[in-house]
Amino acid sequence: MAPWRNTGAGAEAELPEYAGHYHLQSCLGSGGMGVVHLARSASGMKLAVKVVHAEFARDPEFRGRFRQEVAAARRVSGAFTAPVVDADPEAERPWMATLFIPGPTLSDEVKRNGPMAPAQVRRLMAGLAEALRDIHRVGVVHRDLKPSNVLLAEDGPKVIDFGISRPKDSELRTETGKLIGTPPFMAPEQFRRPREVGPAADIFALGSVMVHAATGRGPFDSDSPYVVAYQVVHDEPDLTGVPDDLAPLVLRCLAKEPEDRPTPDELMRELRSVAASYDTQAFIPAQRSGGGPAPEPRTEQPGSSTGKRVGRKAAVGAGVLALVLGAAVASVQMAGGAGPARTAANPHTRTAAFSSWVARPTPGTTGMPQCSYGDGKLFCARPGVVSAFSPADGKPLWRHSVAAGATGGPPVVSASRVLLRTGGGALTALDPGSGDEVWKRRLAQGTMVRYAGRTALLVGADGTVTGVDGKSGGTRWSRRIPGYSTPDLTSFAGDRLAYATSVSGDGARTRVTAVDPATGAVRWEARLEGALRPVGSHGGSLFFLSVDRTSGETHAVVRYTPASRTSRRVTLPVSRLSPQATAHGDVVYLLAFGGSLEAVDLHSGKRLWHLETSVSRGSAPVGDGRHVYFTAADGRLLAVDARDGSLLGWTPPRLGTNTGAVTAALPAPLVAGGHVYAGAPDGTVFGVNARNPADW
Repeated sequence: MAPWRNTGAGAEAELPEYAGHYHLQSCLGSGGMGVVHLARSASGMKLAVKVVHAEFARDPEFRGRFRQEVAAARRVSGAFTAPVVDADPEAERPWMATLFIPGPTLSDEVKRNGPMAPAQVRRLMAGLAEALRDIHRVGVVHRDLKPSNVLLAEDGPKVIDFGISRPKDSELRTETGKLIGTPPFMAPEQFRRPREVGPAADIFALGSVMVHAATGRGPFDSDSPYVVAYQVVHDEPDLTGVPDDLAPLVLRCLAKEPEDRPTPDELMRELRSVAASYDTQAFIPAQRSGGGPAPEPRTEQPGSSTGKRVGRKAAVGAGVLALVLGAAVASVQMAGGAGPARTAANPHTRTAAFSSWVARPTPGTTGMPQCSYGDGKLFCARPGVVSAFSPADGKPLWRHSVAAGATGGPPVVSASRVLLRTGGGALTALDPGSGDEVWKRRLAQGTMVRYAGRTALLVGADGTVTGVDGKSGGTRWSRRIPGYSTPDLTSFAGDRLAYATSVSGDGARTRVTAVDPATGAVRWEARLEGALRPVGSHGGSLFFLSVDRTSGETHAVVRYTPASRTSRRVTLPVSRLSPQATAHGDVVYLLAFGGSLEAVDLHSGKRLWHLETSVSRGSAPVGDGRHVYFTAADGRLLAVDARDGSLLGWTPPRLGTNTGAVTAALPAPLVAGGHVYAGAPDGTVFGVNARNPADW
């Protein structure tokens, strides 16, 4: 739906009331190309909606640039930008909706309070280096990084406005000879060779932004943009007032030649000590609230059964373009940690209701824990330790040390035991009530471990599969599966069978064999069309993703029902790269690399909905019938309406200090008893109420 508008003279008088389905409530700011409005979604989520001026909407070249802006904003990581919720570049008045982030721009903050303190400047540089790293990793060059395009949010700086950004390998979308950018923050090559602008131009702009933050002016200062352009190309920068320990690094950023400037990774290595002590609160202006100092938050005392709510005053400034993640705060107990921590919660929760909590399985460590739910408890593994927590309040129940080394996935509750592959090549069983070791079984080198029902399946390097009783650790059976050299076994919750799959060399067919994990007997076998990867089961049917062996992209979802030996295939409108997928009922949910989330109903044979989440890398999505949940690499838990795909809520990011570490596979959230549990890169585990994600 195109924006509704009143009539009047000039673009500013057009006053749109809606953009798509979003009601525009007030004007946040206006620029030469469009107006940014505060809006709310149907669920009440705050958004910032950029609506293009009518005069530019009629310009085909500008529409092309706006489409490029939307595509670029969707490609970059949501951790350091304002994630795109929705957009329609083809509307009569093109628009784009992003999450609303309260907080001033760097430009406004410096105007209001003067240059930043040295410590704030260092932290800002570390945050922007992280942001550029993620932006460049997905192949985008911003090309207009400047103080008014940096938001000082509570969880760190956000880079916004990708209006003139472009992929590194694209053609420059401007007229020959037209300069695009803001002269005081443009790199020399943007004046000399605009068609050769690459990621290094953003590093030059970063250097200029840091000088502005530290001094209130730019490194090249003049009232005339022509003089500034000359200075950028020919003169040395003025770094007077820049902190002494940062000046050499800023000078490297402002090198005349792109190849002489550091990369974001090099900047982060130089600033590693700063990034490790990242204090995002340094960015929040002291006068952001209208009254006196904010009250100290109250914390829940150990042993209390209810959470006490505390408020957080929002910081609002000009130029804000998205919603800060987790505006509501509730007191929680930091289990196993040094003290209380806070996390989002339902502000309308009753006294006896579930209260959000955060716990740390291993104090003093970071890295995403791998957790599972069973026997009425939450079990989490970190290298060298397994912990149990109460799902109700995050209270630690026990902690058990295991052999050092990486754990082989989350613990699994099987036959009243907690099973875990531990360092040193062993399969260990613990008592779920006490954490005491019950049995341990040494594994031969190259052994893969899978779990199905009450059985652990050990796949040896020679292809032999051994069924191990989960309760006693004894061998139930040991044999090879006919037709498989080394079978790849998969099982799904609630399914009594395990499945071996093997794709033919040409990718034309997939062999599927159903195995009874209790006996090792083959129950059925099928040969299905295409290169298939199993992702779920329901009601006696198996669900697969169909993958193109050449491109590696997923192009269809398949359901196979062995009772009738029938298949149903639903082709995706757009092929997806490396999607994570699960099934709930007859619906398969896919989250692709880059953030495309969609629901495919194999009963009706239709795609139900599609949402661009702006999450560059996420976990497998998990559905419970009402909502779909997934985690992002920055530690956020996000929830989407299972009926229409609308984004309902999210928790704050929980990034660790080891920013160079990347989790190979993000653990999926756990849904149990009306609650959702997830791990985060900062080493914590948290639980939230599944009923109303908008209150997270």
